[in-house]
Amino acid sequence: MSRDFIGALLQLNAEKGVSREQLVRTVEDAIQSAYRRVAPGNEDVHVRLDVETGSMRVFRARVVVSEVEDATTEWSVEEAHSRKPDATLGELVEYEELDGDAFGRIGAQTAKQVVLQRLREAEREVVFGQYADRESEIVTGVVSRVEPRGVILDVGRAEAVLSATDQSATEHYRIGQHVKAFVLEVRRTTKGPLIYVSRTHKNFLRRLFEMEVPEIHAGTVEIKAIAREAGSRSKVAVGSRQEGLDPVGATVGQRGGRVQAVVAELSGEKIDVIPWSDDPSVFVANALSPAQVVSVTIDEDLRIANVTVPERMLSLAIGREGQNARLAAKLTGWRIDIRSDAPVAVPADDSAPAPVEPAATEEKTTPVEPIAAEETEPEAASVPVEPVAEAEPEGSEPVTADAVTADPVTADAITAEPTAEPVKKTRSRRTAQEVAP
Repeated sequence: MSRDFIGALLQLNAEKGVSREQLVRTVEDAIQSAYRRVAPGNEDVHVRLDVETGSMRVFRARVVVSEVEDATTEWSVEEAHSRKPDATLGELVEYEELDGDAFGRIGAQTAKQVVLQRLREAEREVVFGQYADRESEIVTGVVSRVEPRGVILDVGRAEAVLSATDQSATEHYRIGQHVKAFVLEVRRTTKGPLIYVSRTHKNFLRRLFEMEVPEIHAGTVEIKAIAREAGSRSKVAVGSRQEGLDPVGATVGQRGGRVQAVVAELSGEKIDVIPWSDDPSVFVANALSPAQVVSVTIDEDLRIANVTVPERMLSLAIGREGQNARLAAKLTGWRIDIRSDAPVAVPADDSAPAPVEPAATEEKTTPVEPIAAEETEPEAASVPVEPVAEAEPEGSEPVTADAVTADPVTADAITAEPTAEPVKKTRSRRTAQEVAP
């Protein structure tokens, strides 16, 4: 084997990032496998490369064991001592030197294929180890493709998949865009390592704060809990490990500069930073920020926090579609029951007799639509008439219902001569024309 071949291996070392020792061991295993494929009975053939000189040794050797299971590759201690008196258990004992140039055309082609295959496997293993160490970390990739299953990110020597479930509903991606994502898992595949990333995981928010806030990265300020609804709103509880250090102020930054950088990375997602407290009642009250809390009652057995807020703060404490209360419950781990401080109306006594409703008549239950006065003309029949007591002339007979019904006085007669004397009962059959002048 020439030194050019060794130089080519070293160049692969620089390009693929595979260590020199691993690269040489891979080539030795590949050539050794090719020898065993060329002819039967070569199971005990071994290959060694000298990187400095470029020479290759091919020899037969067997392993010393206490009990032989495979006679083609193993020797007992007695057999090994016959070849090498000081042989020990587990030692590889050489007993025959082979010609390294014994490969023919078919053997050389087989050795080439095996070497390339082993090199690809070694490269994939190196890449897998490189990204497997970065689980739960943030990687930056470039959007290379947008597919139905998700967005494919180019992160260097591998590809990352940002699935649709791990994307924020308010974000849209374009080809060539630089995207930061949280590494969830790294899997081995036949085409190399496959990286699954997310932008909705709550630890993605934690890593962003560690990048933006030096106190969190150094450990003087600790993120105690996170509750997040990606794309909409998040709540972060922080505590201080250093006396006199304000954890909320350190996290927010001067004029909100630090938290605004995180908000910009999350495409405008609202973030509430609240102080942590060991007292559950205080922590629950802080978690409902920005709403003001009057009192908090803790039920340790049922893990329920009964919160009383001012009437004007009730909608703010609950939030739109219950979001503020829901995030506070996730953040604290308590079930939160929110009530206003307004007095509750006392219900009436059920034992008191209910008032008796009058029986509904047909006229009362029939709806009557009002008629506008200007649209209808008044009729005599619809005008209510109040009864008026009048003195009847002497000697006159009382007017019976039959007489009035038989010859009713029309409206024209009343209008024509309003001052006429009252018509006698005996002349009640006169018509309106006879009365008119």
